[in-house]
Amino acid sequence: MPFRNFTSAALASSLLALSAAADAQDKMVIKASDVHPPGYPNIVAMENMGKKLEKETNGRLTMQMYHSMQLGGEKEMIEQAQVGALQIARVSVGTLGPVVDDLNVFNMPFIFRDEDHMRKVIDGPIGEELLAKVTASPARLVGLGWMDAGTRNVYSNKPITKPADLKGLKMRTMGNPLFVETMNAMGGNGVPLGYNELYSALQTHVVDGAENNPPSMLTANHYQIVKVYSLTGHLIIPEMFVFSKASWDKLSKSDQALIRKHSREVQMEQRELWNKYVGEAEAKLKAAGVQFVTADKQAFFKATQPIRDKYGAKYAALQKRILDTK
Repeated sequence: MPFRNFTSAALASSLLALSAAADAQDKMVIKASDVHPPGYPNIVAMENMGKKLEKETNGRLTMQMYHSMQLGGEKEMIEQAQVGALQIARVSVGTLGPVVDDLNVFNMPFIFRDEDHMRKVIDGPIGEELLAKVTASPARLVGLGWMDAGTRNVYSNKPITKPADLKGLKMRTMGNPLFVETMNAMGGNGVPLGYNELYSALQTHVVDGAENNPPSMLTANHYQIVKVYSLTGHLIIPEMFVFSKASWDKLSKSDQALIRKHSREVQMEQRELWNKYVGEAEAKLKAAGVQFVTADKQAFFKATQPIRDKYGAKYAALQKRILDTK
């Protein structure tokens, strides 16, 4: 072979190798994680996003879903996302509060009038600003979108229609002082306890009840022990899904834009799935003998005013914007 032809062949071969290496670098398996089981609205919406990304990138971007706490709880998921071992983590605002303090405004009782109000807030400028604050924070996470987690109400073996009804009852709360104090202000005795410990705690009367949304009462089998679900509506806490900054920076601008576009679709799709899921959960709970009771929300709102005064002072401007959202 003449030297010139050999050189051309070698150059072509090198270019092909470089091109193949570039293609390999562009490929990414997006590991997504959630604590919920298969079929849960969060999981379904995220899996659908994975299918769209795979189709639109001809397989360059694929998604692998780790559900049911396979990669640990939310704290562990955040830590893995921070180092790029995991790409997408769906976590509660409660868990992300230490990362971006403004998020804690959503953890206060009755900060939203109802779920429709909450959705208008997260879909609008406030929601976008808080996602951007997560991205701009030192947490090495990119805020992608929001998810619904419904309205939290109390459940026990007696109707709770006013604060006096909670007197003397030990009620499980999430392990955040704000939530414990909220339950105390509502008239009960707040007991911080891991969600995975709650079933046995109800069984053994370590606690008399808890507070959560209807799907959680159903899927965790708490309805087998406690039979009255009282509609206090004291907390409406949205959730967020975030992307690892370490992995995000490896994506092209066009891939980043594609993921952002589908993240907005995930936010809307999860909501529709959630509405249906809650309706089905309520029907199943009622069929299993759970009594749904209407509570005096105004009485609980007044009882929890000291909590908003104590924790909300530094969020006064943000609180006003939330209140003014129509």
